[in-house]
Amino acid sequence: MKLSARTAIVVLIGLTLLPASGCVRRRLNVRSNPPGALVYVDNQQIGTTPCSVDFTYYGTREIRLIKPGYETLTVNQPIPTPWYQIPPLDFVSENLAPTKIRDNRTVTYDLAPQIIVPTEQLLDRANQLRQETLQFPVAPAAVSGPVGGLPVVTPAFAPAPASPPPVSAPIGPVGP
Repeated sequence: MKLSARTAIVVLIGLTLLPASGCVRRRLNVRSNPPGALVYVDNQQIGTTPCSVDFTYYGTREIRLIKPGYETLTVNQPIPTPWYQIPPLDFVSENLAPTKIRDNRTVTYDLAPQIIVPTEQLLDRANQLRQETLQFPVAPAAVSGPVGGLPVVTPAFAPAPASPPPVSAPIGPVGP
């Protein structure tokens, strides 16, 4: 039995009018130990752990977790493409699959406690750096003039210019 072009077009239009049953729902779940960290995915705040966000495209995401008392954690998290989302299979999974496909990705991170340096140790380190700086004094910078409303700062010590280029004789006739 041979289908005519008209029949094929009618079948395609009928398929597009059917309720869209095939669809992929992509969801990224972020957890942390301890929970309660503020989560940013690609610099967009999504909530506090545990939390989830829908995404459209696979690839690498920058995930940042912030919690008071803990070191801020920034991770470039790869989210690889599953086999059924590789072209041309993605057309079937997105449009013609009889059920909805759920692609849940869960990532879990351990947060490290923030190291708090005692005040005395911090002051000792500051004094040590101050003494090291005083051993090698640096001349103050000279202000040469404003550019765009801001002063231009140039160092007072500039490297010595290279020797001037040799003067060459003019090319062509000289004189009257």
